[in-house]
This record gives sequence, structure tokens and C-alpha cells, in this order.
Amino acid sequence: MIRDLPLLDKPREKALSYGVSTLTDAELIAILIRTGTKDVSAIDIAHKIIKELGSINDPNIVTVERLSKIKGLGKTKAITILSALELGKRSLKKHNHNIIIKNSKDIYDNYKYYFYNTSQEIFMILFLDGKRKVIGFKEIYKGTINNLSINHIEIFKEAILHSSNNIILIHNHPSGSIYPSKEDINSTKDIVKKARVLNINIIDHVIVTNHNYYSFYDNGDLK
Repeated sequence: MIRDLPLLDKPREKALSYGVSTLTDAELIAILIRTGTKDVSAIDIAHKIIKELGSINDPNIVTVERLSKIKGLGKTKAITILSALELGKRSLKKHNHNIIIKNSKDIYDNYKYYFYNTSQEIFMILFLDGKRKVIGFKEIYKGTINNLSINHIEIFKEAILHSSNNIILIHNHPSGSIYPSKEDINSTKDIVKKARVLNINIIDHVIVTNHNYYSFYDNGDLK
């Protein structure tokens, strides 16, 4: 049990002495769930969570239902873990509108946090000035990306409201696949075609996952 561990091997004491950054994933989870059961420590339960789920960053796996089925956890502790993950995601989001976008990696590095731990596809737009500085961004849609669900008028209206002739499209693939679907390709071609009529430049369309990304520009798909 945790109480039987040497003082500095206990997660809370270790965190106080050396900082929370020194804790393992299991130790962090153990602090969140606080207590174990009569026969199993919080650390043991934390190790079991990691072993059974594989990744605590996959929203398709880390759900209240799956967590609460693990022996020693209930819905209250499951919600605590999910709340901590959500708080971490929000703290990583960057709201700095002075970011200069030089390439697709800049897009991914600065905005991937908006898509962490979500099981829905989210479609958002970055609005840039003539020097490629971000002057705003907006989430346009949540759901499945296809020609019918993306409102082109909404995209162009927002670009005009932000006085931006340069925009970047971003959406995520919760499945983890970075490659565009047929619907992604068709929607992007349609948006690019209509944007040109309004003298709006689609700089890139980036598909984001937790670990990688796909750039339409880099792959020559915006020509």
C-alpha cells in the first residue's frame, strides 16, 4: 500500500519535494484517485488503468464507462481523471493572436491542442493578415466533415468580418488517420474554388491528430 512506501516514494511527498514533473503517469493518476481499495493501492489501480487502456490520451478509449469498469474505480473517480485531462488540454490552448504562420508545422504546433481528447471532428479557421500573422480564429463546425455540413457562406462571412483575405482551414481526425477522406478532398476543392471568386486565399488545410498532421499545401492538393 502507498502508506507502506518510503516517504519520498509516496506520490504526494515526492511531488512536494521534487515537483509534479518528476512523477510518473501512474503516480499522477494515483494522486487524482486519492485512495485505493482494501486490497489494492491507488498506485496499483493507476498502473492497471494504463495497462488496460494503453493510452490516457485517446478519447475513444478514456471514457467514464470504460474507466468505471476498472476495479477500484467508480464514476466519481473516472470523472476526476477526465476532468484533469480536460483541464490540461485547455491550459495548453494558445490564444495568442500574434503568431506568425510560416509553414504547416507552425499551424500544427500552435493549434493541435484544440483537438486533444475529442471524439468529434472539429472544423476551425485561422484568419491571417497580409504578413501571415494570426488575427483571429473561429470554430465553425463539430461533427462529420462533408460537403453538406460545411457552410461555405459562414466561412467567407467570418473572413470578411475579420478583414482577412488569407485563411487556413484546420480539422481533426479522431480516428488517428492523418490522410484526407474523399469528402475532405471534395469539400476543400469546393471551398478553394469559391474563395477565389471572393479574392480570398486558402493558404492551407491541415488535418490534425494527436501525434501528426497532413497539410494539403505541402502535398500539392490546393493547386
